[in-house]
Amino acid sequence: MCKVESYLVKLETTLREVIACIDRNGKGIALVVDSEGQLLGTISDGDIRRAILESVSLDLSVQTLLAKRKEGAGHTPVTVLLGTSDADLLHLMNQAEIRQIPIVDAAGHVMDMAFLNDLVREYELPMTAVVMAGGFGNRLRPLTDQTPKPMLPIGDRPILERTIEQLKNTGIRRVSLTTHYRAEAISDHFGNGKDFGIAIDYVHEDQPLGTAGAIRLLEEIDEPLLVINGDILTHVDFRAMLAFHQKHQACLTVGVRQYDLQVPYGVMECEGAKILGVSEKPKMQFLVNAGIYLLEPRARDYIPSDRKFDMTDLIQSLIREACTVVSFPILEYWLDIGQHADYEKAKSDFESGRLHS
Repeated sequence: MCKVESYLVKLETTLREVIACIDRNGKGIALVVDSEGQLLGTISDGDIRRAILESVSLDLSVQTLLAKRKEGAGHTPVTVLLGTSDADLLHLMNQAEIRQIPIVDAAGHVMDMAFLNDLVREYELPMTAVVMAGGFGNRLRPLTDQTPKPMLPIGDRPILERTIEQLKNTGIRRVSLTTHYRAEAISDHFGNGKDFGIAIDYVHEDQPLGTAGAIRLLEEIDEPLLVINGDILTHVDFRAMLAFHQKHQACLTVGVRQYDLQVPYGVMECEGAKILGVSEKPKMQFLVNAGIYLLEPRARDYIPSDRKFDMTDLIQSLIREACTVVSFPILEYWLDIGQHADYEKAKSDFESGRLHS
């Protein structure tokens, strides 16, 4: 039995706290219960992603979100009684197209959780991954004088090794590493990937080609391509990202992170010289690029082969050509290690257990 406490939230819990709960349990779901432990509803990572895209404040309570849901189509959580067989659990999951089900007693108290990946072996994901690992890491000098940034250690392993393990555990069986600065430090460590349970090949850039340019150097593929910057640490659910990408029939899906900016002054709302109102130290919210992308093979056609080209350039090119580009909010742990303070935070998060081993 799992520790159900790691899934439980109350009606007064904020959506921001629900995100932290989902990130801790790593299963993409939180269970809303009353003071007696009776199930009132469920909140999935998909529910939170939709709320972010609809600009819902993460400081709202779970109760508010459930009330909004009832005003719409309504939602009754799928549950099973304690003692339900694995065969019946699997049948219900397939029927309802869900990957987890709360297990309750006759009075509706949450007793356990059932997960699809505990009932069947996780299938291989139909996509290839590429990790951009060729950067100089200038802002992290002198740490990167002899070591490429993706090989800086977090705990007992390099950043890049943690990323590759996550890709393997997700069901990805092949990854390409783009290299430039001190490439041998990366290839000597990983080899062909056999010791890490995944096939690894290398795309070496003689000259830096930008965050998208090296993609044109890859062999032709006929499946979605997951691209992730080599200095990213995250617990993002790549399966959920692929499902989101396919649901929206996207040419490119961009992983985004909500970023809050607190304005330290009163902001004047003006029409010409006339002041219409004032907002005292407002908080502004943005969705920022998280350095994780999912591309359809046809997106490569928009990447030039003769010059530096960044992912932001590709996004603009696809939008101009009326291709579907969508944003996928990342709720899970995410950290871009660009500066010394970021690296120290990553090490601290590992020591505290916030960054999973």
